[in-house]
Amino acid sequence: MTARLIIAVGLLSAALIAFQLVLMQLLSIVQWHHFAYMVISVALLGFGASGTFLALTREWIVKRAESAIPLLMMLCGAAIAGVVAISQSESVRFDSYLLFVERGQIGRLLLTYFVFFLPFFFGALAIGIVFIRNVDQIGKFYASNLLGSGLGGLLAVVLLWMFALQKLPAVLGLLPVLSGLLIVSAQNRRVTLVVGAAALALSASLFFSPSQLQLSDYKSLKRTLNLPDAEIVFERSSPYGLVQIVSSPALRYAPGLSLAYRGPLANRDVVFNNADWFGPVFVAQRHDTTQVLRYMSFALPYAMQQRDRVLILQAKTGMFVAQALEQHASEIVAVEAHDVVVSALKRELASSTDSPFFHPDVSVHTVDPRTFLQSDTARYDLIVLPTLDAFGGTSGVYALQEQYLLTKQAFREMWGKLSATGVLAISSWMDYPVRNPLRALATLVETLEDEGVAQPHQHLAAVRSWGMITFAMKRSPFSEQDVQNIREYCTLMMFDPVLLPAMAGSERNRFNILQDTSFFSLVDGIVSDKRKAIYSDYGFNLTPPTDDRPYFSQFLKWKTLPRMRELFGEHAFPFLELGSLIIAVTLVQIVIVAVLLILLPLLKKKMIDAGRWRVVLLFGGLGLGYMFVEMVLIQRFVLFLGHPIYATAAVIGAMLVCSGMGSWVSSRLPPSSLKTIGLIVALSILVYAVSITPILHSFMSLPLWLKFVLTFLLIAPPAFVMGIPFPLGLRLVSQHESVVPWAWGINGCMSVIAAPLAILLAVEFGFSVVMISAAACYILVFAAVKLPQFS
Repeated sequence: MTARLIIAVGLLSAALIAFQLVLMQLLSIVQWHHFAYMVISVALLGFGASGTFLALTREWIVKRAESAIPLLMMLCGAAIAGVVAISQSESVRFDSYLLFVERGQIGRLLLTYFVFFLPFFFGALAIGIVFIRNVDQIGKFYASNLLGSGLGGLLAVVLLWMFALQKLPAVLGLLPVLSGLLIVSAQNRRVTLVVGAAALALSASLFFSPSQLQLSDYKSLKRTLNLPDAEIVFERSSPYGLVQIVSSPALRYAPGLSLAYRGPLANRDVVFNNADWFGPVFVAQRHDTTQVLRYMSFALPYAMQQRDRVLILQAKTGMFVAQALEQHASEIVAVEAHDVVVSALKRELASSTDSPFFHPDVSVHTVDPRTFLQSDTARYDLIVLPTLDAFGGTSGVYALQEQYLLTKQAFREMWGKLSATGVLAISSWMDYPVRNPLRALATLVETLEDEGVAQPHQHLAAVRSWGMITFAMKRSPFSEQDVQNIREYCTLMMFDPVLLPAMAGSERNRFNILQDTSFFSLVDGIVSDKRKAIYSDYGFNLTPPTDDRPYFSQFLKWKTLPRMRELFGEHAFPFLELGSLIIAVTLVQIVIVAVLLILLPLLKKKMIDAGRWRVVLLFGGLGLGYMFVEMVLIQRFVLFLGHPIYATAAVIGAMLVCSGMGSWVSSRLPPSSLKTIGLIVALSILVYAVSITPILHSFMSLPLWLKFVLTFLLIAPPAFVMGIPFPLGLRLVSQHESVVPWAWGINGCMSVIAAPLAILLAVEFGFSVVMISAAACYILVFAAVKLPQFS
């Protein structure tokens, strides 16, 4: 029986972690990816609340453990299979776009927390009872729990390749049911089997007839499907996301098209990833579809001179590749990490699109662009970056998305790849109030300064259409011929030059008239020595992103929030910076829920007065510190592994497995060693805070499977020692029985809060500050243990 119970715990743990990752992917589709942090918090909330429940009902539930454990596993399976369908029902579903204008949406969000909380609560409760009943063999069961959790991350990645995303909750729901069946006993067999049969029936039903994902009305895909005769003609799920291609006779794509264009606009299919716009599909060899690219500001680099060697980073669906072909570039290198999109363009869509990825002058690399930059040694006449923002703005929904291709470090790597007359080009939609173009310019200017360029304005040019602006940063100063060519190009296309080494103010507002000309003053200020003053005075954050703070689309300044609300209106302002505000709301709500579900119930169990605050410091510090490190490592390894799902699965898996090993070893250590371990953990975190980035950069060019191996090896040492303090701490306070549930509850509560708090700190201050905060938490542990009540 013991062996079956160990296997059951492992299967259940794997299902819970895999479901957590699938849930993050599902929420990325129906809402946006910043709800991934909400999923992590809700999962931890389930574990924390189950600990509190066990503390309050220990004697009652342990007497019924034999029937309770398999029953809870069955309930967990049913919940995993069913909660996604419930969350998508009309009475529960919320829309993050409406959170700040409809109070009812707040209630729906709380209801969503509760729905997603259930499978984690049932599963954690079953595991907790197993631990309590088998405390004499806790090492084996704890190892099974952590090993299963670690493998659950890998399981999620494999399943995402195998099944449609909507079917995965039904698939994962089978694992807890199987766990329950492994250990079901004669006692209460009938009830347990009835619940199990119902769970299996639910899983089967939802597998063959999965619930339809109800997208936010503001997702790009949802709006596109409102076009006449729009239909999804291709769909494939993978760890990269859900790829869907939409066809409609009404779909056109010509961003910021010149007012001088008189030709036809061909309709084209559009690719979406997780229901967000990914790119239009161009027919590369057809003149009537590629000629239009000459009439967009994207063509600025080609207007200066012929570009033979072109590097296109995040090539997406190949629009810039088609443009380079149309401009007769002789060698084009396209880098696009999304393997499913590249595969679809080369196979299923090849006959209808004449994909440019098959052209003999084009080579395609399906790796992350930063990985490619680390391994490539060639020089290029032109490097093209993806277009920033979207028509009408994105309302800040990407504020929490790491964009490592747009950091100063990335720009400096590109600078090193430019030939003597090479150009780096980046285009942006003109948003209002202006943010994206100004931050792009600030990043270019600071890159030039970091490279020792004394007069940045001699290396920068920009042209503007009615809706788009394109910047060009040249490795050598712009020549008079360059400037003349740009002016002629602007006149021909009816574009306005915004930046040239020498220009008259009247040139800037000739064809595409801006009523508010403060944009030009801001541009001039950013290029001059007044840049720092503009950073300080402007209502939005314009400082360039770095690898330590890679949030290009995060513009919110908390100190200017009242002024901005007054300026744009209480209801309108949230739509400018939605992502940052939502994570703040999530943090507040999750704090309230965590206190209600974890700490308040424990008031019935009084904690001893002596050492009250020491318990808070010790176990609160452990909860915050551990999660801070986990959240930062997930963010750091996104750049290294090339995708958030890979990073989340690898980091969570490696940390849980290695921390489990540390916990196992902790039984051989005396509780008094907690002081030393706390200091070792704090020092380890500080060492990693300084060294992890250069280490990862050194191995960026490794193949993906080797990166996974290296990820495990890098995470193993700190995760191992971080697994030791918590069980040591419990042993330290176990002499006071009333303190143990409080210790568990405080740790759970702080862990729940830590996930969104870590992201807010990272966005505002950078990953390094979060890591230093984590080290400070473990120093608090050291300080708490030194106090006499624990000696």
